[in-house]
Amino acid sequence: MPTNFELSVHLFLQLAVVLAACRLVGVVLRRLGQTQVVADMVAGFLLGPSLLGLLNPSVQQWLFPSTIAVGGEANATTVGHPSLSIVYALGQLGLVLYMFSVGLGLNVGILVRHVRHTAVMSLSGVAAPLIMGGTLGVLLLHQSGGRLFSERVHPWEAALFVGAAIAITAFPMLARIVWETGIMNTRVGTLSLACAGVDDAVAWILLALVVAAAAASPGVAVLALLGTVGYFAFMLAVARPLLRRFGGWAMTGGRLRPEGLVAAAAILALCAWITDSVGVYSVFGAFVAGLVMPRGAFADTLRSRIEPVTTAVLLPLFFIYSGLNTQINLLLDPGILLAFAAVLVVAIVSKGGACLLAARAVGLSWPESAALGSLMNARGLMELILLNIGLQAGIITRDLYTVLALMTIVTTLAASPLYALVKRHLPSPMPTDGQPAVLALDGPTDGEPLTDRASTLPVPTHRS
Repeated sequence: MPTNFELSVHLFLQLAVVLAACRLVGVVLRRLGQTQVVADMVAGFLLGPSLLGLLNPSVQQWLFPSTIAVGGEANATTVGHPSLSIVYALGQLGLVLYMFSVGLGLNVGILVRHVRHTAVMSLSGVAAPLIMGGTLGVLLLHQSGGRLFSERVHPWEAALFVGAAIAITAFPMLARIVWETGIMNTRVGTLSLACAGVDDAVAWILLALVVAAAAASPGVAVLALLGTVGYFAFMLAVARPLLRRFGGWAMTGGRLRPEGLVAAAAILALCAWITDSVGVYSVFGAFVAGLVMPRGAFADTLRSRIEPVTTAVLLPLFFIYSGLNTQINLLLDPGILLAFAAVLVVAIVSKGGACLLAARAVGLSWPESAALGSLMNARGLMELILLNIGLQAGIITRDLYTVLALMTIVTTLAASPLYALVKRHLPSPMPTDGQPAVLALDGPTDGEPLTDRASTLPVPTHRS
Protein backbone atom coordinates (compact mmCIF):
# COMPACT_ATOMS: atom_id res chain seq x y z
CA MET A 1 0.00 0.00 0.00
CA PRO A 2 1.48 3.39 -0.97
CA THR A 3 2.29 5.87 1.79
CA ASN A 4 0.59 9.27 2.10
CA PHE A 5 3.75 10.91 0.78
CA GLU A 6 3.81 8.65 -2.29
CA LEU A 7 0.14 9.37 -2.95
CA SER A 8 0.68 13.12 -2.77
CA VAL A 9 3.68 12.95 -5.12
CA HIS A 10 1.66 10.90 -7.61
CA LEU A 11 -1.24 13.35 -7.36
CA PHE A 12 1.01 16.21 -8.46
CA LEU A 13 2.00 14.25 -11.56
CA GLN A 14 -1.65 13.41 -12.29
CA LEU A 15 -2.61 17.06 -12.00
CA ALA A 16 0.15 18.13 -14.36
CA VAL A 17 -0.91 15.59 -16.99
CA VAL A 18 -4.62 16.39 -16.60
CA LEU A 19 -4.20 20.15 -16.87
CA ALA A 20 -1.87 19.90 -19.86
CA ALA A 21 -4.23 17.50 -21.66
CA CYS A 22 -7.26 19.72 -21.00
CA ARG A 23 -5.52 22.76 -22.44
CA LEU A 24 -4.25 20.94 -25.50
CA VAL A 25 -7.68 19.52 -26.26
CA GLY A 26 -9.14 22.98 -25.62
CA VAL A 27 -6.90 24.52 -28.28
CA VAL A 28 -8.26 22.05 -30.83
CA LEU A 29 -11.91 22.16 -29.86
CA ARG A 30 -12.11 25.95 -29.55
CA ARG A 31 -11.42 26.07 -33.29
CA LEU A 32 -14.57 23.94 -33.67
CA GLY A 33 -16.66 26.33 -31.58
CA GLN A 34 -16.57 24.36 -28.33
CA THR A 35 -16.04 25.73 -24.83
CA GLN A 36 -13.14 24.80 -22.57
CA VAL A 37 -15.36 22.87 -20.18
CA VAL A 38 -16.42 20.65 -23.10
CA ALA A 39 -12.74 20.16 -23.90
CA ASP A 40 -12.15 19.10 -20.29
CA MET A 41 -14.89 16.50 -20.64
CA VAL A 42 -13.33 15.10 -23.82
CA ALA A 43 -9.83 15.13 -22.32
CA GLY A 44 -11.10 13.08 -19.38
CA PHE A 45 -12.21 10.31 -21.71
CA LEU A 46 -9.01 10.46 -23.77
CA LEU A 47 -6.87 9.87 -20.67
CA GLY A 48 -8.93 6.85 -19.63
CA PRO A 49 -9.15 3.36 -21.10
CA SER A 50 -10.89 4.71 -24.23
CA LEU A 51 -7.68 6.10 -25.78
CA LEU A 52 -4.61 6.12 -23.54
CA GLY A 53 -5.60 2.71 -22.22
CA LEU A 54 -5.77 1.38 -25.77
CA LEU A 55 -2.50 2.96 -26.92
CA ASN A 56 -0.48 2.09 -23.83
CA PRO A 57 -2.39 0.23 -21.08
CA SER A 58 0.61 0.01 -18.75
CA VAL A 59 1.19 3.78 -18.80
CA GLN A 60 -2.52 4.49 -18.30
CA GLN A 61 -2.73 2.13 -15.33
CA TRP A 62 0.47 3.51 -13.83
CA LEU A 63 -0.74 7.08 -14.18
CA PHE A 64 -4.31 6.40 -12.95
CA PRO A 65 -4.17 3.11 -11.02
CA SER A 66 -7.64 1.73 -10.32
CA THR A 67 -6.87 -1.29 -8.12
CA ILE A 68 -4.16 -2.54 -5.81
CA ALA A 69 -3.44 -5.92 -4.18
CA VAL A 70 -3.27 -5.94 -0.39
CA GLY A 71 -2.25 -8.75 1.96
CA GLY A 72 0.29 -11.47 1.47
CA GLU A 73 0.95 -13.23 -1.81
CA ALA A 74 -1.00 -16.28 -0.70
CA ASN A 75 -4.18 -14.44 0.26
CA ALA A 76 -3.90 -11.13 -1.62
CA THR A 77 -7.11 -9.15 -2.08
CA THR A 78 -7.71 -6.63 -4.84
CA VAL A 79 -9.21 -3.35 -3.64
CA GLY A 80 -9.69 0.10 -5.10
CA HIS A 81 -6.50 2.13 -5.31
CA PRO A 82 -6.36 5.04 -2.82
CA SER A 83 -5.07 7.27 -5.62
CA LEU A 84 -8.41 6.85 -7.39
CA SER A 85 -10.23 7.77 -4.18
CA ILE A 86 -8.24 11.00 -3.97
CA VAL A 87 -9.11 11.89 -7.57
CA TYR A 88 -12.78 11.14 -6.84
CA ALA A 89 -12.85 13.26 -3.68
CA LEU A 90 -11.17 16.25 -5.34
CA GLY A 91 -13.50 15.91 -8.32
CA GLN A 92 -16.51 16.00 -5.99
CA LEU A 93 -15.11 19.11 -4.32
CA GLY A 94 -14.79 20.71 -7.74
CA LEU A 95 -18.40 19.79 -8.55
CA VAL A 96 -19.72 21.29 -5.33
CA LEU A 97 -17.82 24.55 -5.81
CA TYR A 98 -18.83 24.70 -9.47
CA MET A 99 -22.55 24.21 -8.81
CA PHE A 100 -22.37 26.76 -5.99
CA SER A 101 -20.92 29.23 -8.48
CA VAL A 102 -23.69 28.43 -10.99
CA GLY A 103 -26.29 29.07 -8.30
CA LEU A 104 -24.65 32.41 -7.48
CA GLY A 105 -25.07 33.50 -11.10
CA LEU A 106 -28.73 32.54 -11.56
CA ASN A 107 -31.66 34.89 -11.03
CA VAL A 108 -34.89 33.07 -10.21
CA GLY A 109 -36.87 35.86 -11.88
CA ILE A 110 -36.37 33.98 -15.12
CA LEU A 111 -38.85 31.32 -13.99
CA VAL A 112 -41.38 33.85 -12.70
CA ARG A 113 -41.45 36.04 -15.81
CA HIS A 114 -41.55 33.13 -18.27
CA VAL A 115 -43.65 30.71 -16.31
CA ARG A 116 -46.11 29.85 -19.10
CA HIS A 117 -43.56 29.27 -21.84
CA THR A 118 -41.23 27.51 -19.42
CA ALA A 119 -43.97 25.21 -18.16
CA VAL A 120 -45.00 24.07 -21.65
CA MET A 121 -41.48 23.52 -22.96
CA SER A 122 -40.19 21.95 -19.76
CA LEU A 123 -43.11 19.52 -19.65
CA SER A 124 -42.42 18.53 -23.26
CA GLY A 125 -38.67 18.28 -22.59
CA VAL A 126 -39.32 15.86 -19.73
CA ALA A 127 -42.41 13.93 -20.85
CA ALA A 128 -41.13 12.85 -24.27
CA PRO A 129 -37.72 11.60 -22.98
CA LEU A 130 -39.44 9.81 -20.09
CA ILE A 131 -41.85 8.01 -22.41
CA MET A 132 -39.37 7.16 -25.17
CA GLY A 133 -36.35 6.75 -22.91
CA GLY A 134 -38.35 4.74 -20.38
CA THR A 135 -39.54 2.38 -23.08
CA LEU A 136 -35.98 1.99 -24.31
CA GLY A 137 -34.76 1.36 -20.76
CA VAL A 138 -37.17 -1.56 -20.33
CA LEU A 139 -36.10 -3.00 -23.68
CA LEU A 140 -32.42 -2.68 -22.78
CA LEU A 141 -33.05 -4.41 -19.45
CA HIS A 142 -34.73 -7.39 -21.10
CA GLN A 143 -32.46 -7.68 -24.13
CA SER A 144 -29.04 -7.13 -22.55
CA GLY A 145 -28.93 -10.31 -20.49
CA GLY A 146 -27.71 -8.47 -17.39
CA ARG A 147 -24.90 -6.58 -19.16
CA LEU A 148 -26.36 -3.10 -18.81
CA PHE A 149 -28.18 -3.14 -15.47
CA SER A 150 -27.48 -4.89 -12.21
CA GLU A 151 -29.53 -8.01 -11.50
CA ARG A 152 -31.65 -6.42 -8.79
CA VAL A 153 -32.96 -3.59 -11.00
CA HIS A 154 -36.68 -3.77 -11.80
CA PRO A 155 -38.17 -2.70 -15.17
CA TRP A 156 -39.69 0.48 -13.77
CA GLU A 157 -36.32 1.45 -12.25
CA ALA A 158 -34.56 0.91 -15.58
CA ALA A 159 -37.26 2.98 -17.29
CA LEU A 160 -36.93 5.88 -14.85
CA PHE A 161 -33.13 5.88 -14.92
CA VAL A 162 -32.79 5.89 -18.72
CA GLY A 163 -35.65 8.37 -19.01
CA ALA A 164 -33.99 10.73 -16.53
CA ALA A 165 -30.62 10.32 -18.27
CA ILE A 166 -32.15 11.34 -21.59
CA ALA A 167 -34.30 14.13 -20.12
CA ILE A 168 -31.43 15.93 -18.41
CA THR A 169 -29.79 19.05 -19.87
CA ALA A 170 -26.30 20.32 -19.10
CA PHE A 171 -27.38 23.48 -17.30
CA PRO A 172 -23.86 24.74 -16.44
CA MET A 173 -22.55 24.08 -19.97
CA LEU A 174 -25.71 25.54 -21.49
CA ALA A 175 -25.24 28.70 -19.45
CA ARG A 176 -21.72 29.07 -20.84
CA ILE A 177 -22.85 28.48 -24.42
CA VAL A 178 -25.57 31.11 -23.98
CA TRP A 179 -23.03 33.59 -22.62
CA GLU A 180 -20.44 32.97 -25.31
CA THR A 181 -22.91 33.10 -28.21
CA GLY A 182 -24.32 36.44 -27.05
CA ILE A 183 -27.97 35.35 -26.81
CA MET A 184 -28.53 35.97 -23.11
CA ASN A 185 -30.74 38.98 -23.94
CA THR A 186 -33.03 37.00 -26.26
CA ARG A 187 -35.99 34.71 -25.71
CA VAL A 188 -33.97 31.70 -26.88
CA GLY A 189 -31.21 32.22 -24.31
CA THR A 190 -33.53 33.04 -21.44
CA LEU A 191 -36.05 30.28 -22.08
CA SER A 192 -33.38 27.64 -22.66
CA LEU A 193 -31.88 28.36 -19.23
CA ALA A 194 -35.29 28.30 -17.57
CA CYS A 195 -36.29 25.01 -19.19
CA ALA A 196 -32.92 23.42 -18.43
CA GLY A 197 -33.26 24.31 -14.76
CA VAL A 198 -36.73 22.78 -14.48
CA ASP A 199 -35.84 19.66 -16.49
CA ASP A 200 -32.75 19.00 -14.39
CA ALA A 201 -34.73 19.39 -11.16
CA VAL A 202 -37.23 16.78 -12.35
CA ALA A 203 -34.43 14.45 -13.47
CA TRP A 204 -32.73 14.68 -10.06
CA ILE A 205 -35.97 13.86 -8.26
CA LEU A 206 -36.44 10.80 -10.47
CA LEU A 207 -32.85 9.75 -9.84
CA ALA A 208 -33.37 10.06 -6.09
CA LEU A 209 -36.39 7.74 -6.35
CA VAL A 210 -34.45 5.16 -8.38
CA VAL A 211 -31.46 5.22 -6.01
CA ALA A 212 -33.78 4.90 -3.02
CA ALA A 213 -35.53 1.93 -4.64
CA ALA A 214 -32.17 0.34 -5.45
CA ALA A 215 -31.36 0.55 -1.74
CA ALA A 216 -34.51 -1.55 -1.14
CA SER A 217 -35.63 0.84 1.58
CA PRO A 218 -38.88 2.86 1.37
CA GLY A 219 -37.54 4.98 4.19
CA VAL A 220 -34.69 6.14 1.99
CA ALA A 221 -37.15 7.31 -0.68
CA VAL A 222 -39.29 9.14 1.88
CA LEU A 223 -36.20 10.74 3.41
CA ALA A 224 -35.00 11.89 -0.03
CA LEU A 225 -38.37 13.39 -0.93
CA LEU A 226 -38.97 15.10 2.41
CA GLY A 227 -35.34 16.14 2.61
CA THR A 228 -35.50 17.81 -0.80
CA VAL A 229 -38.69 19.74 -0.01
CA GLY A 230 -37.60 20.61 3.52
CA TYR A 231 -34.13 21.75 2.51
CA PHE A 232 -35.39 23.91 -0.35
CA ALA A 233 -38.13 25.47 1.80
CA PHE A 234 -35.72 26.17 4.67
CA MET A 235 -33.13 27.76 2.41
CA LEU A 236 -35.71 30.04 0.78
CA ALA A 237 -37.79 30.98 3.81
CA VAL A 238 -35.25 30.98 6.64
CA ALA A 239 -31.70 31.00 5.32
CA ARG A 240 -32.17 33.55 2.55
CA PRO A 241 -33.15 36.48 4.84
CA LEU A 242 -30.34 35.61 7.25
CA LEU A 243 -27.83 35.42 4.40
CA ARG A 244 -28.74 38.97 3.35
CA ARG A 245 -27.39 40.14 6.69
CA PHE A 246 -24.42 37.83 6.29
CA GLY A 247 -23.65 39.40 2.90
CA GLY A 248 -23.64 42.87 4.43
CA TRP A 249 -21.27 41.73 7.18
CA ALA A 250 -18.97 39.87 4.77
CA MET A 251 -18.38 42.92 2.56
CA THR A 252 -16.31 45.72 4.08
CA GLY A 253 -15.47 48.78 2.04
CA GLY A 254 -16.51 47.01 -1.15
CA ARG A 255 -14.16 44.10 -0.46
CA LEU A 256 -14.86 40.57 0.73
CA ARG A 257 -13.51 39.98 4.24
CA PRO A 258 -11.36 36.85 4.68
CA GLU A 259 -13.74 35.77 7.43
CA GLY A 260 -16.63 36.17 5.01
CA LEU A 261 -15.00 33.88 2.46
CA VAL A 262 -14.32 31.24 5.11
CA ALA A 263 -17.86 31.48 6.47
CA ALA A 264 -19.35 31.13 2.96
CA ALA A 265 -17.21 28.05 2.37
CA ALA A 266 -18.36 26.56 5.68
CA ILE A 267 -22.02 27.21 4.81
CA LEU A 268 -21.50 25.56 1.43
CA ALA A 269 -19.84 22.52 2.98
CA LEU A 270 -22.68 22.17 5.50
CA CYS A 271 -25.31 22.37 2.76
CA ALA A 272 -23.47 19.75 0.70
CA TRP A 273 -23.27 17.46 3.74
CA ILE A 274 -26.97 17.84 4.55
CA THR A 275 -28.19 17.01 1.05
CA ASP A 276 -25.75 14.12 0.72
CA SER A 277 -27.00 12.76 4.04
CA VAL A 278 -30.66 12.77 2.98
CA GLY A 279 -29.89 11.15 -0.38
CA VAL A 280 -30.35 14.21 -2.63
CA TYR A 281 -26.61 14.64 -3.28
CA SER A 282 -24.25 17.48 -2.65
CA VAL A 283 -24.52 19.12 -6.07
CA PHE A 284 -28.16 20.00 -5.38
CA GLY A 285 -27.32 21.42 -1.97
CA ALA A 286 -24.49 23.47 -3.42
CA PHE A 287 -26.64 24.87 -6.22
CA VAL A 288 -29.43 25.94 -3.85
CA ALA A 289 -26.88 27.45 -1.46
CA GLY A 290 -25.59 29.62 -4.27
CA LEU A 291 -29.13 30.45 -5.34
CA VAL A 292 -30.09 31.97 -1.97
CA MET A 293 -26.90 33.94 -1.44
CA PRO A 294 -27.36 37.73 -1.61
CA ARG A 295 -26.73 39.21 -5.03
CA GLY A 296 -24.64 42.23 -5.96
CA ALA A 297 -21.03 42.85 -5.01
CA PHE A 298 -20.97 39.95 -2.56
CA ALA A 299 -22.01 37.31 -5.11
CA ASP A 300 -19.78 38.78 -7.82
CA THR A 301 -16.72 38.84 -5.57
CA LEU A 302 -17.40 35.36 -4.23
CA ARG A 303 -17.66 33.96 -7.75
CA SER A 304 -14.45 35.67 -8.79
CA ARG A 305 -12.63 33.97 -5.90
CA ILE A 306 -14.13 30.51 -6.46
CA GLU A 307 -14.37 30.02 -10.22
CA PRO A 308 -10.75 30.25 -11.45
CA VAL A 309 -9.28 27.44 -9.34
CA THR A 310 -12.48 25.39 -9.47
CA THR A 311 -12.85 25.33 -13.24
CA ALA A 312 -9.14 25.24 -14.06
CA VAL A 313 -7.91 22.67 -11.52
CA LEU A 314 -10.60 20.78 -9.61
CA LEU A 315 -13.37 20.24 -12.15
CA PRO A 316 -11.11 18.48 -14.70
CA LEU A 317 -10.48 15.80 -12.07
CA PHE A 318 -14.17 14.91 -12.12
CA PHE A 319 -13.99 14.41 -15.88
CA ILE A 320 -10.91 12.24 -15.43
CA TYR A 321 -12.75 10.05 -12.95
CA SER A 322 -15.67 9.79 -15.39
CA GLY A 323 -13.32 8.92 -18.23
CA LEU A 324 -11.76 6.11 -16.21
CA ASN A 325 -15.16 4.39 -16.13
CA THR A 326 -15.67 4.60 -19.91
CA GLN A 327 -14.33 2.07 -22.40
CA ILE A 328 -15.07 3.02 -25.99
CA ASN A 329 -13.78 -0.33 -27.24
CA LEU A 330 -17.04 -1.82 -25.92
CA LEU A 331 -18.65 -0.47 -29.09
CA LEU A 332 -16.88 -3.26 -30.97
CA ASP A 333 -19.50 -5.54 -29.45
CA PRO A 334 -22.51 -5.53 -31.83
CA GLY A 335 -24.99 -5.60 -28.96
CA ILE A 336 -23.40 -2.59 -27.21
CA LEU A 337 -23.09 -0.72 -30.51
CA LEU A 338 -26.79 -1.30 -31.22
CA ALA A 339 -27.68 -0.08 -27.72
CA PHE A 340 -25.57 3.06 -28.26
CA ALA A 341 -27.24 3.80 -31.60
CA ALA A 342 -30.70 3.35 -30.07
CA VAL A 343 -29.89 5.58 -27.09
CA LEU A 344 -28.41 8.29 -29.32
CA VAL A 345 -31.42 8.38 -31.66
CA VAL A 346 -33.94 8.41 -28.82
CA ALA A 347 -31.97 11.11 -27.00
CA ILE A 348 -31.87 13.46 -29.98
CA VAL A 349 -35.44 12.91 -31.13
CA SER A 350 -37.18 12.89 -27.74
CA LYS A 351 -35.31 15.84 -26.18
CA GLY A 352 -34.33 18.10 -29.05
CA GLY A 353 -37.37 17.31 -31.16
CA ALA A 354 -39.88 17.71 -28.33
CA CYS A 355 -38.40 21.05 -27.22
CA LEU A 356 -38.39 22.31 -30.83
CA LEU A 357 -42.08 21.51 -31.34
CA ALA A 358 -43.06 22.87 -27.92
CA ALA A 359 -41.22 26.14 -28.57
CA ARG A 360 -43.00 26.50 -31.87
CA ALA A 361 -46.34 25.76 -30.20
CA VAL A 362 -45.94 28.64 -27.69
CA GLY A 363 -45.17 31.16 -30.43
CA LEU A 364 -41.45 31.13 -31.11
CA SER A 365 -40.34 31.27 -34.73
CA TRP A 366 -38.96 28.18 -36.46
CA PRO A 367 -35.34 29.44 -36.21
CA GLU A 368 -35.80 30.24 -32.51
CA SER A 369 -37.43 26.86 -31.92
CA ALA A 370 -34.64 25.02 -33.73
CA ALA A 371 -32.01 26.93 -31.76
CA LEU A 372 -33.69 26.12 -28.46
CA GLY A 373 -34.04 22.44 -29.40
CA SER A 374 -30.35 22.19 -30.28
CA LEU A 375 -29.26 23.86 -27.04
CA MET A 376 -31.53 21.75 -24.85
CA ASN A 377 -30.07 18.57 -26.36
CA ALA A 378 -26.68 19.21 -24.72
CA ARG A 379 -26.15 17.08 -21.61
CA GLY A 380 -22.51 17.30 -20.59
CA LEU A 381 -21.58 17.72 -16.95
CA MET A 382 -25.00 17.09 -15.38
CA GLU A 383 -25.36 13.81 -17.26
CA LEU A 384 -21.97 12.59 -16.07
CA ILE A 385 -22.92 13.40 -12.48
CA LEU A 386 -26.09 11.35 -12.88
CA LEU A 387 -24.22 8.43 -14.45
CA ASN A 388 -21.60 8.38 -11.72
CA ILE A 389 -24.31 8.28 -9.08
CA GLY A 390 -26.04 5.44 -10.92
CA LEU A 391 -22.78 3.50 -11.17
CA GLN A 392 -21.86 4.06 -7.52
CA ALA A 393 -25.36 2.99 -6.43
CA GLY A 394 -25.05 -0.25 -8.41
CA ILE A 395 -27.97 0.53 -10.73
CA ILE A 396 -26.08 0.39 -14.02
CA THR A 397 -22.99 -1.50 -15.18
CA ARG A 398 -19.89 -0.02 -16.78
CA ASP A 399 -21.25 -1.13 -20.15
CA LEU A 400 -24.35 1.07 -19.90
CA TYR A 401 -22.24 3.79 -18.30
CA THR A 402 -20.09 3.80 -21.43
CA VAL A 403 -23.12 3.84 -23.75
CA LEU A 404 -24.72 6.81 -21.97
CA ALA A 405 -21.40 8.64 -21.51
CA LEU A 406 -20.65 8.43 -25.24
CA MET A 407 -24.18 9.66 -26.00
CA THR A 408 -23.41 12.57 -23.67
CA ILE A 409 -20.25 13.47 -25.58
CA VAL A 410 -21.96 13.33 -28.97
CA THR A 411 -25.00 15.41 -28.00
CA THR A 412 -22.91 17.97 -26.12
CA LEU A 413 -20.40 18.40 -28.95
CA ALA A 414 -23.26 18.73 -31.45
CA ALA A 415 -25.06 21.50 -29.53
CA SER A 416 -22.86 24.43 -30.60
CA PRO A 417 -22.54 23.45 -34.32
CA LEU A 418 -26.29 22.84 -34.58
CA TYR A 419 -26.98 26.20 -32.97
CA ALA A 420 -24.53 27.86 -35.37
CA LEU A 421 -26.54 26.53 -38.34
CA VAL A 422 -29.62 28.52 -37.31
CA LYS A 423 -27.92 31.43 -35.57
CA ARG A 424 -27.94 33.75 -38.60
CA HIS A 425 -31.74 33.45 -38.81
CA LEU A 426 -32.29 34.56 -35.21
CA PRO A 427 -33.19 38.12 -34.12
CA SER A 428 -30.12 40.14 -33.17
CA PRO A 429 -29.40 40.30 -29.42
CA MET A 430 -30.19 43.59 -27.75
CA PRO A 431 -27.20 45.99 -27.99
CA THR A 432 -25.36 46.70 -24.79
CA ASP A 433 -24.09 50.23 -25.65
CA GLY A 434 -20.50 49.16 -25.29
CA GLN A 435 -21.00 47.73 -21.82
CA PRO A 436 -19.89 44.23 -20.91
CA ALA A 437 -22.43 41.52 -21.45
CA VAL A 438 -24.55 40.81 -18.39
CA LEU A 439 -26.38 37.83 -17.10
CA ALA A 440 -29.83 39.12 -18.00
CA LEU A 441 -32.35 36.77 -16.50
CA ASP A 442 -35.39 39.03 -16.17
CA GLY A 443 -37.50 40.60 -18.86
CA PRO A 444 -40.79 40.62 -20.76
CA THR A 445 -42.27 37.35 -21.90
CA ASP A 446 -43.46 37.98 -25.41
CA GLY A 447 -42.22 39.59 -28.58
CA GLU A 448 -39.47 42.04 -27.75
CA PRO A 449 -35.89 41.23 -26.76
CA LEU A 450 -35.39 40.50 -23.11
CA THR A 451 -33.88 43.30 -21.08
CA ASP A 452 -31.97 43.23 -17.86
CA ARG A 453 -33.85 44.88 -15.03
CA ALA A 454 -32.82 42.90 -11.99
CA SER A 455 -29.41 41.40 -12.50
CA THR A 456 -26.11 42.94 -13.50
CA LEU A 457 -23.77 40.04 -13.06
CA PRO A 458 -20.81 40.41 -15.36
CA VAL A 459 -20.04 37.46 -17.60
CA PRO A 460 -16.84 35.86 -16.30
CA THR A 461 -13.87 35.90 -18.60
CA HIS A 462 -12.88 32.40 -17.53
CA ARG A 463 -14.73 29.15 -17.94
CA SER A 464 -18.07 28.47 -16.37
